[in-house]
Amino acid sequence: QVQLAESGGGLVQAGGSLRLSCAAAGSIVNINAMGWYRQAPGKQRELVAIDTRAGTTKYADSVKGRFAISRDSAKNTVYLQMNSLKPEDTAVYYCNLNGVELGYNWPQDYWGQGTQVTVSS
Repeated sequence: QVQLAESGGGLVQAGGSLRLSCAAAGSIVNINAMGWYRQAPGKQRELVAIDTRAGTTKYADSVKGRFAISRDSAKNTVYLQMNSLKPEDTAVYYCNLNGVELGYNWPQDYWGQGTQVTVSS
């Protein structure tokens, strides 16, 4: 079973910074990508940033230039450095892993429990 443990959320003033971490544990055979999504009240979950095994990264337009995703493959951990935070960044942030678990032949999506990020104006 694959489990994702997130940390680093909290309350910050506009213009501030936060760093989210997500560590994956379990019988992971292969990781295709790790990334972050967020969901604000009344809105759909949206992609924030993703880092793929191929070494490519993708960001939502709204966070480009402010957020940076990085990954420590040896630790199966992904980070999200969030700078110049805005009130509209307020949401629950979810870690996502797409990969193959031991005993399976196809990749699946795994999700963390979510961590709250609140940016005050």
